Amino acid sequence: MRLTEEQEELRSAVRAALGRHAGEAAWRPLTEQIGVAGLAVPEEYGGAGYGAREVHVVMEELGRELSPVPYLGSAVLVVRALLASGDGEACARLLPDLASGAVVGALAWAERGSWDPSAVRAEATRGPGGTWRITGTKEHVLDGAGAGVLLVAARSEAGVSLFEVPADGAGVSREATVTMDSTRAQARVVLTEAEGRLVGAEGSGARVLAHVLDLACAALAAEQVGAASRCLELTLAYARERVQFGRAIGSFQAVKHRLADAYVLVESARSAALGASFAADDGTPELPRLAAAAKSACSEAFSAVAGEMIQLHGGIGITWEHDAHRYFKRAHGSAQLFGPPAWHRVRLAAALGLTAA
Repeated sequence: MRLTEEQEELRSAVRAALGRHAGEAAWRPLTEQIGVAGLAVPEEYGGAGYGAREVHVVMEELGRELSPVPYLGSAVLVVRALLASGDGEACARLLPDLASGAVVGALAWAERGSWDPSAVRAEATRGPGGTWRITGTKEHVLDGAGAGVLLVAARSEAGVSLFEVPADGAGVSREATVTMDSTRAQARVVLTEAEGRLVGAEGSGARVLAHVLDLACAALAAEQVGAASRCLELTLAYARERVQFGRAIGSFQAVKHRLADAYVLVESARSAALGASFAADDGTPELPRLAAAAKSACSEAFSAVAGEMIQLHGGIGITWEHDAHRYFKRAHGSAQLFGPPAWHRVRLAAALGLTAA
């Protein structure tokens, strides 16, 4: 599993842009100069027509910088949900602006902390003139407070379905939530008889969300690898510079062992994340298994390496002035996003025909 020269050039371009533009200011150059928002969008809808491997590259680089840009929520969740819905009219109308980055999308999905499609309880009832009325509460909506396109998963008589809801329409209340990880914007969306338009076939939402979950886990795993790799780089640099008892702490055997263990975790996680991304592009039926394995392995690897970063930096590692706490918070926040590692291990066990312990 090796990335192509073109994909490595994409990595260099994204890293350079993030180096020049900090925080949310990076979104415009990333979308206008590099076109990251449209990488996985077919050319017929204004995108570049690439796939999960290019998304993997971008997510790794965003993870390195803990970038707050709305790439995961808009360019992965919403774009993939629209494409998986098979709704050509909705794709033609919404994807061009999403691909250009001019509009940010949000997928309102999780309820009560669960991303399992079967857990959706928001209700969708038929209204006049072919419209729908959506009522329910959605949590952990990535970039939901400021999104211009809002897709909502709700349950109709035919099952879980996907709806386009006017983001600022009547009956829609969006509130940014305060999270442990301030670099990942999330919102709570409350819908009260909000008007919606069906996207795709009624009752197809569970299938769409299950596929989006696999792609989201593959993308998030790549982000976790990028962040864990950066944690290791910063810790290695500190171990070479920090002197105790007349020696750099990196020369102590105990520190070497811990750094070596962290390296193994990062590279093992990288292989798992690449495996999921390659499977997503290849369309293999192994994707659900590989995505679940990647989400579990990469979540735990990032948490472990971020913890070692805190420990090996000593006192400075727990100060606000150092970035270690930011990576530590992202590690634990991203471990819960799209379901905790234990839930994905249960999914993996079920897919393998095993009984979860």
